[in-house]
Amino acid sequence: MSGDLLDSVTGVPVMPVVVLERLEHAVPVAKALVAGGLPAIELTLRTDVALDAIRAIADEVPEILVGAGTIVRPEQAAQAVAAGARFLVSPGATPALLAAMADTGLPFLPGTATVSEVLTVLEAGFTEMKFFPAEAAGGAAYLRSISAPVPDARFCPTGGITPATAPDYLALPNVGCVGGSWLTPPDALAAGDYERIADLARAAAAFRA
Repeated sequence: MSGDLLDSVTGVPVMPVVVLERLEHAVPVAKALVAGGLPAIELTLRTDVALDAIRAIADEVPEILVGAGTIVRPEQAAQAVAAGARFLVSPGATPALLAAMADTGLPFLPGTATVSEVLTVLEAGFTEMKFFPAEAAGGAAYLRSISAPVPDARFCPTGGITPATAPDYLALPNVGCVGGSWLTPPDALAAGDYERIADLARAAAAFRA
Protein backbone atom coordinates (compact mmCIF):
# COMPACT_ATOMS: atom_id res chain seq x y z
CA MET A 1 0.00 0.00 0.00
CA SER A 2 2.92 2.35 -0.50
CA GLY A 3 1.44 3.54 -3.77
CA ASP A 4 -0.58 6.48 -2.47
CA LEU A 5 1.92 8.29 -0.28
CA LEU A 6 3.79 10.37 -2.84
CA ASP A 7 0.52 11.26 -4.52
CA SER A 8 -0.82 12.53 -1.21
CA VAL A 9 2.20 14.78 -0.68
CA THR A 10 2.75 15.85 -4.30
CA GLY A 11 1.75 19.37 -3.30
CA VAL A 12 4.41 19.29 -0.57
CA PRO A 13 7.70 19.58 -2.43
CA VAL A 14 9.74 19.08 0.73
CA MET A 15 8.96 16.50 3.39
CA PRO A 16 10.35 17.85 6.67
CA VAL A 17 12.59 15.20 8.25
CA VAL A 18 12.68 16.04 11.94
CA VAL A 19 14.70 14.79 14.90
CA LEU A 20 13.32 15.91 18.26
CA GLU A 21 15.21 15.62 21.52
CA ARG A 22 12.54 17.32 23.61
CA LEU A 23 8.87 16.41 23.63
CA GLU A 24 7.72 19.98 24.22
CA HIS A 25 8.99 20.95 20.77
CA ALA A 26 6.71 18.50 18.94
CA VAL A 27 3.44 20.42 18.73
CA PRO A 28 4.95 23.89 18.11
CA VAL A 29 7.17 22.51 15.33
CA ALA A 30 4.21 20.81 13.67
CA LYS A 31 2.16 24.00 13.87
CA ALA A 32 5.05 26.03 12.44
CA LEU A 33 5.39 23.69 9.47
CA VAL A 34 1.66 23.92 8.76
CA ALA A 35 1.81 27.71 9.03
CA GLY A 36 4.65 27.68 6.52
CA GLY A 37 2.68 25.64 4.02
CA LEU A 38 4.14 22.17 4.62
CA PRO A 39 1.37 20.10 6.23
CA ALA A 40 3.47 16.93 6.54
CA ILE A 41 6.24 15.76 8.84
CA GLU A 42 8.48 12.70 9.02
CA LEU A 43 9.44 12.39 12.66
CA THR A 44 12.41 10.08 12.96
CA LEU A 45 12.56 7.35 15.60
CA ARG A 46 16.08 8.32 16.63
CA THR A 47 15.33 9.63 20.12
CA ASP A 48 13.58 8.40 23.24
CA VAL A 49 10.78 10.95 22.85
CA ALA A 50 9.98 10.19 19.21
CA LEU A 51 6.92 7.98 19.70
CA ASP A 52 5.46 10.32 22.31
CA ALA A 53 6.11 13.24 19.95
CA ILE A 54 4.22 11.47 17.17
CA ARG A 55 1.36 10.84 19.58
CA ALA A 56 1.26 14.49 20.65
CA ILE A 57 1.25 15.75 17.07
CA ALA A 58 -1.44 13.26 16.02
CA ASP A 59 -3.62 14.36 18.94
CA GLU A 60 -3.06 18.10 18.81
CA VAL A 61 -2.24 18.97 15.20
CA PRO A 62 -4.64 16.85 13.13
CA GLU A 63 -4.14 19.07 10.09
CA ILE A 64 -0.62 17.73 9.58
CA LEU A 65 0.20 14.35 8.02
CA VAL A 66 2.51 12.85 10.63
CA GLY A 67 4.73 9.91 9.80
CA ALA A 68 7.42 7.88 11.49
CA GLY A 69 10.86 7.73 9.92
CA THR A 70 13.99 5.69 10.57
CA ILE A 71 11.99 2.47 10.87
CA VAL A 72 14.87 -0.01 11.15
CA ARG A 73 13.29 -2.89 13.10
CA PRO A 74 10.06 -4.70 12.20
CA GLU A 75 8.48 -4.07 15.60
CA GLN A 76 8.86 -0.32 15.19
CA ALA A 77 6.22 -0.32 12.46
CA ALA A 78 3.48 -1.43 14.85
CA GLN A 79 4.77 0.90 17.55
CA ALA A 80 4.53 3.84 15.17
CA VAL A 81 0.98 2.93 14.21
CA ALA A 82 -0.01 2.73 17.87
CA ALA A 83 1.43 6.21 18.40
CA GLY A 84 -0.71 7.65 15.62
CA ALA A 85 1.64 7.69 12.63
CA ARG A 86 -0.12 7.90 9.28
CA PHE A 87 2.81 6.77 7.13
CA LEU A 88 6.16 5.04 7.60
CA VAL A 89 9.64 5.57 6.18
CA SER A 90 12.65 3.28 6.43
CA PRO A 91 16.28 3.92 5.42
CA GLY A 92 16.55 0.43 3.96
CA ALA A 93 14.31 -2.46 2.99
CA THR A 94 14.90 -5.99 4.26
CA PRO A 95 12.20 -8.60 3.56
CA ALA A 96 11.15 -8.57 7.23
CA LEU A 97 10.96 -4.80 7.31
CA LEU A 98 8.93 -4.64 4.11
CA ALA A 99 6.51 -7.23 5.47
CA ALA A 100 6.12 -5.44 8.80
CA MET A 101 5.41 -2.11 7.19
CA ALA A 102 3.00 -3.63 4.69
CA ASP A 103 1.17 -5.44 7.49
CA THR A 104 0.27 -2.11 9.12
CA GLY A 105 -1.90 -1.11 6.17
CA LEU A 106 -0.29 2.34 6.16
CA PRO A 107 1.41 3.89 3.15
CA PHE A 108 5.17 3.69 3.46
CA LEU A 109 8.45 4.48 1.73
CA PRO A 110 11.04 1.68 1.92
CA GLY A 111 14.61 2.88 1.60
CA THR A 112 16.76 2.10 -1.44
CA ALA A 113 20.22 3.17 -2.61
CA THR A 114 21.06 0.84 -5.53
CA VAL A 115 19.33 -0.42 -8.65
CA SER A 116 19.22 -3.92 -7.18
CA GLU A 117 17.45 -2.61 -4.09
CA VAL A 118 15.01 -0.66 -6.26
CA LEU A 119 14.25 -3.82 -8.25
CA THR A 120 13.78 -5.81 -5.04
CA VAL A 121 11.20 -3.32 -3.80
CA LEU A 122 9.46 -3.27 -7.17
CA GLU A 123 9.33 -7.07 -7.20
CA ALA A 124 7.68 -6.94 -3.77
CA GLY A 125 4.92 -4.84 -5.32
CA PHE A 126 5.85 -1.35 -4.18
CA THR A 127 6.59 1.47 -6.61
CA GLU A 128 7.22 4.35 -4.20
CA MET A 129 10.38 4.44 -2.15
CA LYS A 130 12.94 6.54 -0.37
CA PHE A 131 16.33 7.14 -1.97
CA PHE A 132 18.86 7.35 0.86
CA PRO A 133 21.45 8.68 1.46
CA ALA A 134 20.67 10.74 -1.62
CA GLU A 135 23.72 12.93 -2.03
CA ALA A 136 26.21 10.26 -0.95
CA ALA A 137 24.56 7.65 -3.21
CA GLY A 138 24.81 9.66 -6.41
CA GLY A 139 22.37 12.53 -6.07
CA ALA A 140 20.02 13.85 -8.72
CA ALA A 141 22.29 12.63 -11.52
CA TYR A 142 21.91 9.05 -10.29
CA LEU A 143 18.13 9.22 -10.15
CA ARG A 144 18.05 10.79 -13.60
CA SER A 145 20.17 7.96 -14.99
CA ILE A 146 17.89 5.21 -13.67
CA SER A 147 14.60 6.82 -14.68
CA ALA A 148 14.67 5.14 -18.10
CA PRO A 149 15.57 1.55 -17.08
CA VAL A 150 13.24 1.56 -14.04
CA PRO A 151 10.47 4.00 -14.99
CA ASP A 152 7.95 2.53 -12.53
CA ALA A 153 9.96 3.59 -9.47
CA ARG A 154 9.17 6.91 -7.82
CA PHE A 155 11.30 8.42 -5.09
CA CYS A 156 11.49 10.73 -2.14
CA PRO A 157 15.25 11.34 -1.98
CA THR A 158 16.58 12.19 1.47
CA GLY A 159 20.03 12.73 2.92
CA GLY A 160 22.30 15.71 2.42
CA ILE A 161 19.80 17.67 0.31
CA THR A 162 19.86 21.45 0.74
CA PRO A 163 17.67 24.32 -0.45
CA ALA A 164 20.22 24.82 -3.24
CA THR A 165 20.05 21.22 -4.51
CA ALA A 166 16.39 20.42 -3.86
CA PRO A 167 15.14 21.96 -7.13
CA ASP A 168 17.46 19.67 -9.13
CA TYR A 169 15.73 16.65 -7.61
CA LEU A 170 12.23 18.08 -7.91
CA ALA A 171 12.73 18.62 -11.64
CA LEU A 172 13.10 14.87 -12.19
CA PRO A 173 10.11 12.85 -13.45
CA ASN A 174 10.71 10.06 -10.93
CA VAL A 175 10.80 12.31 -7.84
CA GLY A 176 7.61 13.12 -5.94
CA CYS A 177 9.16 15.16 -3.14
CA VAL A 178 12.45 15.48 -1.28
CA GLY A 179 13.19 15.01 2.39
CA GLY A 180 14.70 18.01 4.12
CA SER A 181 16.28 18.17 7.56
CA TRP A 182 17.27 21.83 7.14
CA LEU A 183 13.75 22.98 8.07
CA THR A 184 14.28 22.45 11.79
CA PRO A 185 17.82 23.64 12.62
CA PRO A 186 19.04 22.57 16.07
CA ASP A 187 19.69 26.17 17.10
CA ALA A 188 16.15 27.19 16.15
CA LEU A 189 14.74 24.30 18.18
CA ALA A 190 16.95 25.14 21.16
CA ALA A 191 15.81 28.77 21.07
CA GLY A 192 12.16 27.93 20.47
CA ASP A 193 12.32 30.01 17.30
CA TYR A 194 9.30 28.51 15.62
CA GLU A 195 8.78 31.53 13.38
CA ARG A 196 12.15 30.79 11.77
CA ILE A 197 10.99 27.23 11.15
CA ALA A 198 7.80 28.57 9.59
CA ASP A 199 9.86 30.88 7.37
CA LEU A 200 12.05 27.99 6.23
CA ALA A 201 8.91 26.01 5.47
CA ARG A 202 7.49 28.89 3.42
CA ALA A 203 10.66 29.03 1.35
CA ALA A 204 10.58 25.27 0.79
CA ALA A 205 6.88 25.27 -0.10
CA ALA A 206 7.63 27.85 -2.80
CA PHE A 207 9.79 25.39 -4.73
CA ARG A 208 6.67 24.34 -6.66
CA ALA A 209 4.74 27.59 -6.45
